Amino acid sequence: MKSDSNISPHPASNWVAIFGNPNCGKTALFNRLTGLHHKVGNYPGVTVERKSGQLRGTSIEIRDYPGTYSLYAKSLDEKIVTDAVHAWRSTADRPKAVIVVLDATNLSRNIYLSLQILDWNLPTIIVLNMMDEVARKNIRIDMPGLQHHLRAYRVIPASAKTGEGISAIIEAVKNVPPAKENIERQPRLIEIERYIHPLRPLIEFLEEREEQIGHNTTLEALSLISDFRHINYLKDVLTKEDFRRMKALLDEAKLHFDEHKIPYRALEQASRFAFIDMFIAPVIGEEKISRRSRSEKADRILTHRFFGPLLMIGFLAFIFNAIFSWAEYPMNLIENLTNLLAGLGQTSLPDGPLKSLLLDGVLAGVGSVLVFFPQILLLVFFLAILEDSGYMSRMAFMMDRVLHKIGLHGRSVLPLLSGFACAIPAVMSTRTIENWRDRLITILITPLMSCSARLPVYILLIAAFIPDRLLLGFVSLQGLALMGIYFLGMFTAIFVALILKKVFRGMPSPPLTMELPPYRLPMMRSVAWQLIDRAKSFLQTAGSIILAISILLWFMASYPTADETLNLSPAQKIEHSFAGRLGKAIEPVIRPLGYDWKIGIGLITSFAAREVVVSTLSTLYNLSADGGSSSGLIAAMQNDKHPDGTPVFTLLTALSLLVFFAYAAQCMATFAIIKKETNSWRWPLLMVSYMTVLAYVSALATYQVGKLIGFE
Repeated sequence: MKSDSNISPHPASNWVAIFGNPNCGKTALFNRLTGLHHKVGNYPGVTVERKSGQLRGTSIEIRDYPGTYSLYAKSLDEKIVTDAVHAWRSTADRPKAVIVVLDATNLSRNIYLSLQILDWNLPTIIVLNMMDEVARKNIRIDMPGLQHHLRAYRVIPASAKTGEGISAIIEAVKNVPPAKENIERQPRLIEIERYIHPLRPLIEFLEEREEQIGHNTTLEALSLISDFRHINYLKDVLTKEDFRRMKALLDEAKLHFDEHKIPYRALEQASRFAFIDMFIAPVIGEEKISRRSRSEKADRILTHRFFGPLLMIGFLAFIFNAIFSWAEYPMNLIENLTNLLAGLGQTSLPDGPLKSLLLDGVLAGVGSVLVFFPQILLLVFFLAILEDSGYMSRMAFMMDRVLHKIGLHGRSVLPLLSGFACAIPAVMSTRTIENWRDRLITILITPLMSCSARLPVYILLIAAFIPDRLLLGFVSLQGLALMGIYFLGMFTAIFVALILKKVFRGMPSPPLTMELPPYRLPMMRSVAWQLIDRAKSFLQTAGSIILAISILLWFMASYPTADETLNLSPAQKIEHSFAGRLGKAIEPVIRPLGYDWKIGIGLITSFAAREVVVSTLSTLYNLSADGGSSSGLIAAMQNDKHPDGTPVFTLLTALSLLVFFAYAAQCMATFAIIKKETNSWRWPLLMVSYMTVLAYVSALATYQVGKLIGFE
């Protein structure tokens, strides 16, 4: 075989690529190496695009790529990895070194990707992650033997959870040796002659063009015969004439294999696994499994066909009850602080527009949303625990039974579940779905999952109009109402998916094949960083969007000023303002839903961010009467009356508004990310259209049917 001597394994670059299988702890290790805190989850598909950071104490850039099992891309996130690796054909695009992260408790599965990466002959650091679990499971790994057979630059045992091996990895990257020329590099596979012989003409043809190809020619031939998409990576490096000749030789080889009934699409896999069986398996030893693992024992109950879903519903009920009960004290603290600031402002600031702006606009608007800060953090905390513990994967496994019956791919579950936190990363995580139709449907229904931005709206309405009672002595009625509105979005998403599936016809969805990770204690460091990230995001929203809209709304609700000789009340003055005129203009459209003009203004402003509806109502009520705090807003809503004396807000109005916000597509950032992911405005416009119609019709039915049956 021809040498790769003309391929420089160590170009003059200052960045390092990090790869690994899904759920191998790659992102956790990346966070350790860089000091960053990207999201870590105990299920596949967390990293959906390349992320980068600086190696601690150096100027070296670390690029973290999505998890993949091989360089045969089946989904968009895997294609990101495959494209990045094939860019190494050009010397200018090669990294300083490569880090491949392996789950040390399951090397036989993880090693395949490592072999493919190693055969690009760059300085490669093999990181055996989760060594803390290796010791607990009595797994024996012959480190020198593994390094000898892999021919890697370094093999380093490590644990992203405990920090073991991190300093050794940093030193290895810093001390990558200079390039060594004229070294024979044999690929890490077993060449089975009866398979390789028909490829000889193709291999010899490629050897003559090895400099343009920039990779081992035997591997190129095996990849071409094994994956029909691989040929696209050679289009730009060969002339048209050479490309046609290569295709002809490839077709001849395929014809030979077909005549001899040889399954040529598995040739590289067979050669790789033969290498693993011969050289890698002997250096790995495990204690014989004589009993079920703790995760397997737990799954007999937690994923049971009958008890599993019941327990899942029970866990969710606990979470939604906790969101109400556990957040009560910090919410009261924020509320009291807001009231204190309002009181100080009333006594210390001179009367005038500035005082009204600061108290009725800024403090009332931002403070009314900040009071829900603890509940949002609690929701993020519980979602992070579900992810890190490995239970989120079990939820996906159990929900797949339902989704697959309606023709939706099981991989849609994880984006949908992560939509509870935020729709934007949830839409991006659909890149793990292989089928474009399934991915598109998942994107279109993900905004139906109630994200954390809806939580302040739900909490406000439920706290104001759902009785604070306990059922069976321990289940909060308000908590059940909150869980119900979340389940409403989930069930509607399934129903909409069923309709879209019939509209977008195509191939049946394949069954979900997903490795269930072992249960692990959540990494509190990761959970803490997720809370910090969400807190920063929420405060930035409160400090920018909500603040800006509160100021704008105060201006619109305060001007033009009414003639003082008319002796109008504060509420009447607002009705004559710009905001009041806008609200009155759209009131006929929303009146059948049970809404007045003030709610209408809230619906308009909430397109910037859903939680803005709370600050909008707070500002309007503050200008027209007393308020400012969350309790003041609730009291103002409960006491607000129409001119005929009937209440503006009733239980039926609140239910209608809850349904509307469960369905309405009110998030400009989500529109933008869907446009980016689909590369078309057609799909975000379709999403906005169907969700707006669904929200209006459902809220209309809720209110009108409720009135018809006398429910108030």
